[in-house]
Amino acid sequence: MAFDAAAMTDGFGRRFHYLRLSVTEVCNFSCTYCLPNGWKKTGPLSFLTVEEIGRLVAGFSDLGLSKVRLTGGEPTVRKDFDAILQTVAASPGVAKIAVTTNGWNLARQVAGWRASGLTHINLSIDSIDPQVFHRITGHDKLGQVLTGLDRALEEGFSAVKVNAVLLRETAEAGFDDWARFVRDRPLSVRFIELMKTTENDDFFTRHHVKADRLRGWLDHNGWTPTPRAFDAGPAFEYRHPDHAGALGFIAPYAPGFCDSCNRLRVTARGKLRLCLFGDGGVDLRELLQNDDDREALTRRIVSSLGGKAAGHDLASGRSGDLKNLAQLGG
Repeated sequence: MAFDAAAMTDGFGRRFHYLRLSVTEVCNFSCTYCLPNGWKKTGPLSFLTVEEIGRLVAGFSDLGLSKVRLTGGEPTVRKDFDAILQTVAASPGVAKIAVTTNGWNLARQVAGWRASGLTHINLSIDSIDPQVFHRITGHDKLGQVLTGLDRALEEGFSAVKVNAVLLRETAEAGFDDWARFVRDRPLSVRFIELMKTTENDDFFTRHHVKADRLRGWLDHNGWTPTPRAFDAGPAFEYRHPDHAGALGFIAPYAPGFCDSCNRLRVTARGKLRLCLFGDGGVDLRELLQNDDDREALTRRIVSSLGGKAAGHDLASGRSGDLKNLAQLGG
């Protein structure tokens, strides 16, 4: 069945062409703001198979999807990650394939991922101070991660970006460090406001810092905002004439944050999430078992958009049923 562009538009006029697909809930880091005690197995690891992922992306492609981001947990812990990349890359209409990774395996695998179709990399690095990095992640791997980052830059990806969760202990001094880091590196570093989940209430209270602190620092130090691409995520980026790279922020608590939402999420077990901070989800997996269900799949996706709310309720302290960011990939 053919759908026009309006099919993937919700009741608030938002057009969706960006899929964030979690391929696993497993993570091998123990970040203080997400999994401070490490990931714990609580049931069967019945995550979407490569074949199911292929059918899922094909269905979204029929609806005008142009960008897929693979997330986790840590997506690259899957032994079939290359096969997932190749499958997504084979879907017509998908022009951008991104991954969000902690970089533990980047240096060794990045060339292969590029050959398999990966076009964009987001690397999670919360500090470039080795001791602070170790304290936040539970692993003394900063050198290994940075080696992977530099190799990614050498591979010629369309974009290499760094995500850093904005924490009280890394604010201010960390901005100066990162500005020096991007002076000669053509990459973007975006600071993400710490978000409250059902498991990090106390940590959030002690460590949350508003993105306005970075915005003020950028303005004071001569950085200017840049235009956003139509399929960009929620980040606002700034550039400086003396730096090859960019700095920016993602501010989910800011008024109007959801007004330009352009992305949908599917969990590692095949549920469509209309909002990161919502509840439950729409089961798609039952329609991923046979190629003949493709039309039914697209119908279910389109019909689900009517249930997407105008925005989240984070400002009211409600984060839905999201336990931690590893659960859905942020």
